[in-house]
Amino acid sequence: MNKVMSNKWFITLYLLPALLLVGILIFIPLVLTGYYGLMRWDGIGAMQFIGLDNYINVVQDSKFWQSAGHSFMLALFSTLSLVIYLLVSMILASKIKGANLLRKLYLIPMLLSSVAIAQLWIKVYNPSNGMLNTILSWFGVQNPPLWLADPNIVLYSIFIPILWQYAGFYILIYYAALKGIPESIIEAAKIDGANPIQIAYRIKLPLIMGVVKVTIVLAVVGSLKYFDLIYVMTGGGPNGASEVMASYMYKLAFGNYNFGYGSAVGFMLLVITLVVTYIVRKVTADKEEIQY
Repeated sequence: MNKVMSNKWFITLYLLPALLLVGILIFIPLVLTGYYGLMRWDGIGAMQFIGLDNYINVVQDSKFWQSAGHSFMLALFSTLSLVIYLLVSMILASKIKGANLLRKLYLIPMLLSSVAIAQLWIKVYNPSNGMLNTILSWFGVQNPPLWLADPNIVLYSIFIPILWQYAGFYILIYYAALKGIPESIIEAAKIDGANPIQIAYRIKLPLIMGVVKVTIVLAVVGSLKYFDLIYVMTGGGPNGASEVMASYMYKLAFGNYNFGYGSAVGFMLLVITLVVTYIVRKVTADKEEIQY
């Protein structure tokens, strides 16, 4: 068996189906997207080669950079929200009463589709009979905000359901990492006189820092390419106030039938995501990992 598993031909044979699948579903579409970005094309008729014009226009496109700024704001908020998720997971892992029930409740948003969540929060934000404005009216607020129609607050209004949607995912990851810490380490810290805050900050956090770094990368990358809930709730409006890079690309390609320019925007989104991912991994890289 060892002879077989050490044979390069057998290794190649076992990897071939996965490599073919990755190539067909990921790399070929990426290459085609970059190629279509060199064309003027409406998605139906003949393609016309225009060189790098689309990519030059993207770099000079103020709407693209506005949408990119919104995507980076979402990435920032998603990264900061990890602190809240980590605190919640530490509380759940501390054997509080009802922790199992709470853990299941936090996972409910993960079981719902983005469209269902979007429709739910549209009802919550409804300016006339939505739950949020109804509660504000009970406290005497005469002119409650138009959450999804005010350009100044629409972006932050959308961030809330997005962060709520993925809360259970990150809490579950942190909870699993915390439960993997040997109980003997915690008990030893208690014997040495460490209080719960010191145990959380000086023992638990350093031991799961590798997991925290992975979630930072996931949060940043996921935010930069986020699309579905924003598109359903506002379509990028009003007047582009909630537009992100992915929704801007979709509008150009499938709304304006400008597949060449839309492909260029999509390829720029890929490049930005790769660069940001590389920077985040470099910043969060550690020479040493704490072992236990």
